[in-house]
Amino acid sequence: MAVRAIRGATQLEVDEASHLLERVVEMVHEVISRNGLTADDVISVLLSATPDLHSEFPAKGARMAGLHDVPVMSVREMDVPGSLPRAVRMLAHVEVDRPRSEVRHVFLHGARALRPDLVDDTDGC
Repeated sequence: MAVRAIRGATQLEVDEASHLLERVVEMVHEVISRNGLTADDVISVLLSATPDLHSEFPAKGARMAGLHDVPVMSVREMDVPGSLPRAVRMLAHVEVDRPRSEVRHVFLHGARALRPDLVDDTDGC
């Protein structure tokens, strides 16, 4: 079994708590589903939010997605001019029995623009 890091990102339409939680839950579920994981495979999760998001902690969405006993932390993303607004990024450390080249990263909604080289055709959000 190897430890791998999986990236995820999503963009919100507006900074509202229910919308932020919905998008984070969606992102966590997609990372878990596309990589054939369970919550027990997840070691830890780091979630970052751009400085224009204030309505809720992204970690609450990870808990709502089923990561109840996984160490999860929310942090503030750097405020870089021209960067993608209203974005939540995820870095999950997982135990998985596959090579790094087979890990599926998830970029949803407007966050697809962050890493077009990693976007999967099934990311049709």
